[in-house]
Amino acid sequence: MSIVDRLAELKITLPQAAAPVAAYVPVVISGNVAYVSGQLPFVNGELVKGRLGESVPLDDGVAAARACGLMILAQLKAALGSLDRVEQVIKLGAFISSTADFQDQPRIANGASELMADVFGDAGKHARSAVGVPVLPLGAAVEVDAIVAIRD
Repeated sequence: MSIVDRLAELKITLPQAAAPVAAYVPVVISGNVAYVSGQLPFVNGELVKGRLGESVPLDDGVAAARACGLMILAQLKAALGSLDRVEQVIKLGAFISSTADFQDQPRIANGASELMADVFGDAGKHARSAVGVPVLPLGAAVEVDAIVAIRD
């Protein structure tokens, strides 16, 4: 099954790949590896802002991480032409804006991780970091980057 068919089966519509907000490119391809810059969470066109453990409820944080994952897929599609070129999601890095006492960063990061497994099956299973940080660009609640093995 193609990834386009899988996305349709999952009722997933990818967002438009976002333009960079600073001096970087969304995706760099080196050999058979794509490095995807950190993506921010846009839900219904609005940036999810705030901090987990303070102003952002847990479920909204999970949804924000999923939104970051959707933007990663959109960036990969724009760079590769087709998500069928994805061979393996190697690693996700999840950064969660959170209070000092918030300890559910892994649960938040699952929003992006579970999306990758849903879309790519075993090829979506990856290594991961889930890190709490005091602040993210534009006040975002979550940011996720990716390293992905690709086919020629």
